[in-house]
Amino acid sequence: MLDWLLIGGGVHGTHLSLALTARLGWPRDRVRVLDPHPEPLALWSRQTANAGMAFMRSSLVHHLALDPYGLKRFARSPEAAGVARFAPPYRRPSYALFQAHAERVVCAHALDALRVQGRAVRLRRVASGWRVETQAGALNARRVVLAVGNTERPCWPGWALALHEAGGTVDHLFGAAFDRAAVPDGERTAVVGGGISAAQAATALARRGPTVLVSRHAARVHQLDADPGWLGPKRMAGFRLEPCPVAGRTAIDGARHRGSVPPDVLRRLQRAVRRDGLERVTAEVEAAEAGPLGTVRLALRRPDGAASASLVDRVVLATGFEASRPGGAWLDAAVEAEGLPLAPCGFPRLGRSLAWAPGLYAAGPLAELELGPTARNVAGARAAADRLPAA
Repeated sequence: MLDWLLIGGGVHGTHLSLALTARLGWPRDRVRVLDPHPEPLALWSRQTANAGMAFMRSSLVHHLALDPYGLKRFARSPEAAGVARFAPPYRRPSYALFQAHAERVVCAHALDALRVQGRAVRLRRVASGWRVETQAGALNARRVVLAVGNTERPCWPGWALALHEAGGTVDHLFGAAFDRAAVPDGERTAVVGGGISAAQAATALARRGPTVLVSRHAARVHQLDADPGWLGPKRMAGFRLEPCPVAGRTAIDGARHRGSVPPDVLRRLQRAVRRDGLERVTAEVEAAEAGPLGTVRLALRRPDGAASASLVDRVVLATGFEASRPGGAWLDAAVEAEGLPLAPCGFPRLGRSLAWAPGLYAAGPLAELELGPTARNVAGARAAADRLPAA
């Protein structure tokens, strides 16, 4: 039986596996990470590459290594030559530098050797811990960490689903079948969305062909996706003392700058308008229909009520992920069968150690009522690692 089984091998699961083995002292042969993808960070890497990320939104101390200054030192090494760039403020590392450092951390600590490839299909309590059923068999562990998110559940608006069912050319930026690099040069592409991923993708696509960015609102400019005070005691001290989960959810929802873009991403977007002919339209997509020769006609409604239309070859959605509780049907069944406590919003009510039940822990989005609005970020992975018990 394992001491720890982490379900989810993205940024959170990978960092937690490192913290458990290299800092908290748990034996490597007693820790495993269950994930459907063949390598650590596989889904993260594909989705961020599709978005065309140039610099991280977070600072240089938010990364996978245990030492907060590990990335800073790595940037001085020959291995980082050519990618060691930082952007103000907070000395935000280039995406290429973050990825190279993450690869170094995974390699140096052999984190790929901790992985078990597969998907959880059932979770149930057993006498000495928990049993996780997978497509390939069962795994037993004294402690399980749910480090899952909704990154495999992109949000599709109703009009886009109808277009897809009618055979129209529409993809989601974070969909399993989409590859931005495979979009043919010269195609006219509509990117639909108003946040950082939409802005980054539109900027990248405009370099290879006509592109229009359709957003429901004007740019909402925020450096971070939540006030930096949430990274420390300035905001979190009061949040931790709040006993009411409804008030906690209200604080989290109010703190997040949804659909926002940092100033540097907005500047690159504006530069793409000037240099690459990127078109920006502020409007709601009301409907879409497949047109002749594989084209797509978007019916738009502008804020002043005026109707317009845009004819494109392809639609790329940058509409984020579903807002429901992560996990899906197998976790829903476990919640009901095991009587796991939920807040009115449907998310777990956790203890200080992130325990949901004896031996069952949560991290990432599932831990946000305990870790606050940055729980989903790289900083949230590091905060979760600080809560788990040592050997």
